[in-house]
Amino acid sequence: MVYAAFFFQNPWASTIIFMIEQIVLIVFTGGGFGHLILGLRVVKVDGTYAGWWRPIIRTALLVLTIPALIWDSDQRGLHDVFAGTVLVRR
Repeated sequence: MVYAAFFFQNPWASTIIFMIEQIVLIVFTGGGFGHLILGLRVVKVDGTYAGWWRPIIRTALLVLTIPALIWDSDQRGLHDVFAGTVLVRR
């Protein structure tokens, strides 16, 4: 009952769920649902495990949308540049 009230009364519910999903899945599996379906994963620029704080920064910037719409010369969104991450094929 409390969950239903939260989801239907809170306009931020879907954003919060998205953030939790992204952070948890990137930390434990290397990518969100879409990344995993497409055979991608999020790693540090040197190709190693992203850790736990990089997904938090990456997701927070992703929710702002603007960093995700601006790319650098390597086609990485600013959310990846600032977090020090990159998407690679598995």
